[in-house]
Amino acid sequence: GLNAEQLVLEDRIMILADIFEALTSSDRPYKKTKKLSEVFRILDFMAKDSEIDADLLDFFRTSDVLLEYAKENLL
Repeated sequence: GLNAEQLVLEDRIMILADIFEALTSSDRPYKKTKKLSEVFRILDFMAKDSEIDADLLDFFRTSDVLLEYAKENLL
């Protein structure tokens, strides 16, 4: 229920990381792991609806952090 001005950068980073991890986690018995294309489709909709920080999502998508995470956790 908070808007972007009420959240510090660290909060917005944790929100994005938590959602991304939840969507890509393979250790959840109640759901299958989503493909990265599905994950980013969901995140793009969330950014469009101002539920997550769109600039932060763009940064994450193009950063080495995503590649490192994918190598360690998605392969």
